[in-house]
Amino acid sequence: MPYYSYGYYGYGDFLANNLYCLLLIPVLLLSFWAQLQVSGSFKRYNAVNNRRRITGAQAAEAVLRAHGVHDVSIARCCGSLTDHYDPRSNTIYLSETVYDAPTIAAVGVAAHEAGHAVQYAMGYAPVRVRSAMVSVTNIGSRLAVILFLVGTLMYSQQLFLAGILLFSLTTVFQLVTLPVEFNASARALESIEGEYLLEEDEYYGARKVLRAAALTYVAALLMSILQLLRFVLIFLGRQNRRGGNRR
Repeated sequence: MPYYSYGYYGYGDFLANNLYCLLLIPVLLLSFWAQLQVSGSFKRYNAVNNRRRITGAQAAEAVLRAHGVHDVSIARCCGSLTDHYDPRSNTIYLSETVYDAPTIAAVGVAAHEAGHAVQYAMGYAPVRVRSAMVSVTNIGSRLAVILFLVGTLMYSQQLFLAGILLFSLTTVFQLVTLPVEFNASARALESIEGEYLLEEDEYYGARKVLRAAALTYVAALLMSILQLLRFVLIFLGRQNRRGGNRR
């Protein structure tokens, strides 16, 4: 039976943690910059009324109508940048700063959420996969933390590996989220242009808001990949050390 010293676990952890910290800095900077872009772009273009005086609610209705979707409700919700589509109630919830606002940003945000409703109505494959993964991913992420802790305390590589596999669901979920968000924005911008909701110069502002929002999902995916890489390196380092101790 091999002897597991502190060095067995310390070496793998040390290597993984140092590489993690090295890569974490640019990912955090990207995430911080993306959040600044979202808040900055939204604040800037939500202070500018569009020339057609179309509100967020009207923009969402126009996108749905353009795609032949007529059974989706549109309602207000509290807060700022809390806009979302809830497939359970088939309702687009628009925040107080979007629903009645005839601004460039409001049109862009509302059209994006309507894009999600269109995805569900048309059976867009990635959004169906994402929806199916929500419950499993939430449970898996919680169990992964427990397995990492128990696996470390019990010196069990099997439990630690199980934790990695469960945590990887989070990364896959983030990966699937990218095409869902990009496609919703593409549908939104296509409808804004096709339905002539904004003037050409205003269209640029809506596109900038949506691109900034998309960048936050890219940052979230990179962060998830980085965390997964850290756990894998810890596992491999311990596995190599374990093989050395056996010899």
